[in-house]
Amino acid sequence: MDWVIRTFSSSVGKKSLMAVTGLGFVGFLAGHLAGNFTAYLGPAALNGYATHLHELALVVKAAEIGLVLFACVHVTTGLLLFIQNLAARPERYSGKKWAGGRTLSSATMPYTGLLILSFVLYHLFEFRLNPPEPTALFAFVANYFKSPLNVTLYAAAMLVVALHVRHGLWSAFQTLGANHPKYMPGIEKLSILFGLLVAVGLGFIPIFFLFAVNHVAG
Repeated sequence: MDWVIRTFSSSVGKKSLMAVTGLGFVGFLAGHLAGNFTAYLGPAALNGYATHLHELALVVKAAEIGLVLFACVHVTTGLLLFIQNLAARPERYSGKKWAGGRTLSSATMPYTGLLILSFVLYHLFEFRLNPPEPTALFAFVANYFKSPLNVTLYAAAMLVVALHVRHGLWSAFQTLGANHPKYMPGIEKLSILFGLLVAVGLGFIPIFFLFAVNHVAG
């Protein structure tokens, strides 16, 4: 128990926990991206993917519990670090937050993190309140994205996620000791690429359903 207290009481410990849990979410996001990409292949592909997950119910449930624990640690340590940073410099810097080498992505990490948490809770409520049968997932999603509001919220949320992981991915590697001139440029490019994949791959799904699926069906 002492190591938990020491970890949460030090900045290095908090940042390490943020890095490890953040990489865990990146792994989940990569899997989510690959799975949701089947939507572009049609009803059979997406429903087949959902059916396969349904057959792995115990594994999926264990992963969900792990993600909840990771989320608790990630959000808690993130808020503690944010408050700690505010206390360390009570006077705000003049000029743009991303001046001096900072980017929009790095300067807005606490805010995009809270927006993502809000969206995840909303998204779970929407899709878990009346969960569809795996064989009817494509039709369920198509109906959900008939609403321009749902399309806008989901696409905007994916842009926020992309902005968050664009900085978070390379920052996590840096925190865990990969801060080397030989590796960091490649890791930073990988972070940008992954952010773009999230923004385009996931952000375009509601637009695809609204115009390519529902428009044709209508």
